Amino acid sequence: MAYVAVKGGTIAIEESIKRLKYERLKKKEVMNIKEIEAGMRGLIDQVMSESSLYCEKLAAIAIKQAEGNPEEAVFLLRAYRSTLPRKHYSKVVNSKDMEVERRISACFKDIEGGQILGASYDYTHRLIDYDLINETKEEALKWLENFEKEVNYEEKVETDISKLPKVLDYLRKEGLLVDFEKSHREPKDVTKKSIEFPTERSERLQILSRGQTGSVISLAYAALRGYGAVHPAVGELRIGNLPIYIDNPLNNTKSYEDSFYIGEIKITEVETLIPIPIEKERGKTEIEFEIGYGICYGQNETKAIGMSILDQCLETGDPRYPTHDEEFVLLHIDSVESTGFISHLKLPHYVTFQSELDSVRKTKKGGK
Repeated sequence: MAYVAVKGGTIAIEESIKRLKYERLKKKEVMNIKEIEAGMRGLIDQVMSESSLYCEKLAAIAIKQAEGNPEEAVFLLRAYRSTLPRKHYSKVVNSKDMEVERRISACFKDIEGGQILGASYDYTHRLIDYDLINETKEEALKWLENFEKEVNYEEKVETDISKLPKVLDYLRKEGLLVDFEKSHREPKDVTKKSIEFPTERSERLQILSRGQTGSVISLAYAALRGYGAVHPAVGELRIGNLPIYIDNPLNNTKSYEDSFYIGEIKITEVETLIPIPIEKERGKTEIEFEIGYGICYGQNETKAIGMSILDQCLETGDPRYPTHDEEFVLLHIDSVESTGFISHLKLPHYVTFQSELDSVRKTKKGGK
């Protein structure tokens, strides 16, 4: 494609930037970064997930700078991420070590450790709460004080929430799920090398995890509605904090006993069960379960479930359905890629459009 550089527009660009700042400040209120961190948890989690950068403060700054536009905020964080040195690689984490805040299963009512509802909008009335208009900090602090007193008075739960078993382990013990050997092959990193098709599952999971939330959900919904007739059940959805360790940088030992704890991250993890009809001998058909996997930063339940659906679709692969085509899915769900390509249409296309316009004029004259 051909573009023409805009010349002599420096003053106009500077004035445009001033106008942008004016639009952010014209109501004479300045948003505090801490207030964004405290009150926009869902947006922060979404931006961190799509940016592949776990830092609530930086996400809050990007959201403020982008005036709440998640696409722009993700672009800012991705750009910042690209400047960071990669000093260490964390050790492989096991989600069984998660300190669980929320854990539910749509497949089983009674699970070891129990269903933990946690914080969720699933059980609220979707009605506008007009009381929030006049909510004050004093009222909020008072509510927090009373809530913390209630929590302190509650009896301690005997279950260790940091070591809850996986729900799907029940099915594995019964031999209802295929148990694969652990692969110790190093996963590919799509942020260091461009993908080539066909891709490996590690690449697909990484792209899906940092994919644009709306795109992931939309394609997963398409797979549910018709393409492939996929209809999974949520075997387990869990949200909580995972501890992160790195190897001791002072020696070459790889043991956990000598590793360094550097912090924890909140994640959403989903394992879905997809019934698949398998043709056996003499025309018999049996149902087997395949697993779709989804994981992303923060509390991003719908995205994680959508990711698990697309994971299974891409593992299966079927040229008849776009939702099963890895090239179609993986090249269209990236927030920066898709937003950037659409936005580039605003750049000057004077040469190409004039060429097309000349062709149209000649065709019109020739027709007369």
